[in-house]
Amino acid sequence: MAEVTVADFAKVLKVPVDRLLEQLDEAGIKVGGPNDVISEDAKLELLTHLKKNHGRKDATDSAPRRITLSRKSQSELKLASGQGRARTINVEVRQKRTYIKRDVLEEQARKQQEELDAARRAEEQARTAVDRAAQEEIERRAAAERERLAAEQREVDERKRAEDEQRRAAAADEAARARADEERRKATLAEKESQQRADAERARQKAKKERLMDEPAEGDHTLHVADGMAGRRKKKKQRRRSVPVSTDPQHGFEKPTEPIVREVEIGATITVSDLAQRMAVKANEVIKSLMKMGMMVTINQVLDQDTATLVVEEMGHAAKPLKDVAIEDELIESVAQAASGAEAVTRAPVVTIMGHVDHGKTSLLDYIRRTRVAAGEAGGITQHIGAYNVETPKGRITFLDTPGHAAFTAMRARGAKVTDIVVLVVAADDGVMPQTVEAINHARAGKVPLIVAVNKIDKPDANPQRVRTELLQHEIQVESLGGETLEVEVSATKKTNLDKLLDIIALQAEVLDLKANPDRPAEGTVVEAKLDRGRGPVATVLVQRGTLKVGDIVVAGSEWGRARALINDQGQQVPNAGPSTPVEVLGFAGTPEAGDRLAVVESEARAREITDYRQRQRREKASSGGKVGGSLEQMMSQLKTAGRKEFPLVVKADVQGSVEAIIGALDKLATDEVAARVLH
Repeated sequence: MAEVTVADFAKVLKVPVDRLLEQLDEAGIKVGGPNDVISEDAKLELLTHLKKNHGRKDATDSAPRRITLSRKSQSELKLASGQGRARTINVEVRQKRTYIKRDVLEEQARKQQEELDAARRAEEQARTAVDRAAQEEIERRAAAERERLAAEQREVDERKRAEDEQRRAAAADEAARARADEERRKATLAEKESQQRADAERARQKAKKERLMDEPAEGDHTLHVADGMAGRRKKKKQRRRSVPVSTDPQHGFEKPTEPIVREVEIGATITVSDLAQRMAVKANEVIKSLMKMGMMVTINQVLDQDTATLVVEEMGHAAKPLKDVAIEDELIESVAQAASGAEAVTRAPVVTIMGHVDHGKTSLLDYIRRTRVAAGEAGGITQHIGAYNVETPKGRITFLDTPGHAAFTAMRARGAKVTDIVVLVVAADDGVMPQTVEAINHARAGKVPLIVAVNKIDKPDANPQRVRTELLQHEIQVESLGGETLEVEVSATKKTNLDKLLDIIALQAEVLDLKANPDRPAEGTVVEAKLDRGRGPVATVLVQRGTLKVGDIVVAGSEWGRARALINDQGQQVPNAGPSTPVEVLGFAGTPEAGDRLAVVESEARAREITDYRQRQRREKASSGGKVGGSLEQMMSQLKTAGRKEFPLVVKADVQGSVEAIIGALDKLATDEVAARVLH
């Protein structure tokens, strides 16, 4: 602010300088003369003094809080014109200055501070209300989810109870029918035996009568038998002949032998030769019986169950129709009997890594393998569905790595089906993606517990909170938001929190209390299969129960073989593989399908029987699928595709999983005009 002299201040107040000096002296303000500078405080003191002199007792209280001073000054400005003449311009400057007391400013500042405090308190109250509403919404959703799960469990229990009742009723009906059939069979046999006894009795009476009629005089012990009565093979009449008769009153007649009635088991289909073998008759007899029924067949022709049943009953035997899955039921029953009575021990958990493509699943497993697995390069089973054994301070863990591309849906479904725990890897900078949602659905369908691993937290644009919020849209509520799903933030490149992830997996495995019996024939699942040029058919098997040994006879789907070698995830041959152990099995006669169940059987004959049945079922399904006609839906679909050109293809890939992905992609490329037809 510019300095103001006493003279300038007198001009502003429009009073003489002498008068102003006197007023300043009366107010007690010491100034030397008109040219001395007067301060703002001196001006206020002068104003207070003047108010007191004008009769205001309390000048401090009644003084105005704001004073506005106006100032006007005039001056002349000379400007030269273009013709050389000067022009004079009057310039008037008006100034206005306002003085405000300090207490007014402090009051305004205090009011502003109070307004700011009130606004801050209102904002905090609003934020608290929003947080409370969000927490209540989360609790409401959790309660609704628990209620939904409880309702689903009740529905499952009711359905299971109804199925058990239906099964018991069906079993009772089956037992009643079996008893009725047995009673009818016994009644038929009793009737046949009664008829045979009556025939035998009539034959004895006839023979006795003929003996008495032909008996000669006393002393002649000769029995005359009429021609044609000597046996069934005598066709022509013969002359009477005399045979000696014993004096023993007991005659030599024997009761005819009772025909043997066999119980013949008949499956869904059976060949003519097998049917004849089970009835212990020649195949020609079966063919004759079929020809009488108007059917021209050969010895190797396949008969359906109804036709075979008619033939068996026509030839006097009892038919026992078998269910379509009788062989499968027998296999399951034999496996259950082998497992009964043995003690289960704790086994390693099987953990499947799932998630969207390029979210860091394989990078996460690579680091875990380098730090936890013994030295040595992993074998060939790490290429598609990778399977690894990892040693941690809390025990062994088996990991399955699944592809994240959209085409490998079947692989991810298989991984979720054979696993105990699913680790869902979600990139913090990308969030929830389509394959992430698909992995959640697979885990939910398999009723497998889920652990969320938020990866790539080291990136600048990482936002883990966004991942948690997006997971809420798919009913996945992590622990940090009040849910039950375990979560951990990790970084595969920076090696952050990977030990914590392994600890959480071990903790979840302890809660699940996973157990299996190693002292029994092995059971497992084929997670991948391929045809190796040097080794033949190779199946990657995850042993789930029992112990698989070299030399065991194994059945997987429609293929069987003897386990010639077992190779672990490090490429080393091992003599056996226990529960939760992935191995490559060499020795199959053909390449099994990925996802087939593997079981150890007692003999090669049993293995051939099971695989023949499954191959026959597959052929029948394929042949029935190609028939024209049937239901209205089939006819409409055939009309829709009528005239569409087909592009025949033979798909060749390294493993079964790749074949599935390629065929699935080809099916999606089909149009109304052309479609791909996979020949093999």
